[in-house]
Amino acid sequence: MDTKLKVAVLGTGIMGAAMARNLLGAGHEVSVWNRDAAKTEPLAADGAKRAANPAEAVADADVVLTMLYDAAAVEQVMRSAARGLKPGTAWVQSTTVGMRDVPVLAGLAAELGLDLVEAPVSGTRAPAEAGQLLVLAAGPEAVRQRVAPVLDAIGARTIWTGEDSSQGSAARLKLVVNSWVIAASNAAGEVVALAEALGVDPQQFLGVIEGGGLDLPYLRTKMGLITDDGLEPASFAVDTARKDAHLIVDAATEQGVKLDGAEAFAARLDRVSEQGRAKQDMAAAYYASR
Repeated sequence: MDTKLKVAVLGTGIMGAAMARNLLGAGHEVSVWNRDAAKTEPLAADGAKRAANPAEAVADADVVLTMLYDAAAVEQVMRSAARGLKPGTAWVQSTTVGMRDVPVLAGLAAELGLDLVEAPVSGTRAPAEAGQLLVLAAGPEAVRQRVAPVLDAIGARTIWTGEDSSQGSAARLKLVVNSWVIAASNAAGEVVALAEALGVDPQQFLGVIEGGGLDLPYLRTKMGLITDDGLEPASFAVDTARKDAHLIVDAATEQGVKLDGAEAFAARLDRVSEQGRAKQDMAAAYYASR
């Protein structure tokens, strides 16, 4: 089997642009589309073909990869791409979506004649740019083989969660993973806010936990973004984290589970978004304490 594929990447934000570059680096032929066309210009310089619309991007593609804001955007863009799609094309759906969205997108794949692979990813800007994402995937064995060169290019490892991409096993795991990411990020902001309020140097706190069971590289990273005024460019933006936080709360509520911490952090992200910080790193939730 030829491992060099024609891949269409729909959505070239923080994550999608990094994925497209790694696909190019792996020798694949890559076409790109983004609602804001300016975001595809740097990729053209790297060898990607810029498309004027989704249908043009997916024409003759072996694999279509979607990395968009939410499920509504995915559905809209894929319907716009429909006239350019070949029946039997593999669709790698990497956008983080909620549990109610899974059957909608699976139904859309069936309607368009596509072979769907759930493939949300764990990781932020730096691992995405390095091709070191963790891919959480679900799909039939035959389709797995077809998309393996794509997943290998964008990630360091792929964890397969199931055969049936319509059941949402990968989406469920992604929400659980992101619940921890959100909890740790919120903790970083609140620790800095409390330390400052009590006249404690945040670095003194880090010295206390250094090397112990409470130490966490992610905590240090997010605290550093706050204390060093490094919230832009974002690794994981407030608006995206806010969307994911509400998806997590909704999923838990549907199962009768009360997640007070996730609810609180969703509200904090709502507040800092209203302050005009939607494009800053999610660590900006720190400002909800001020």
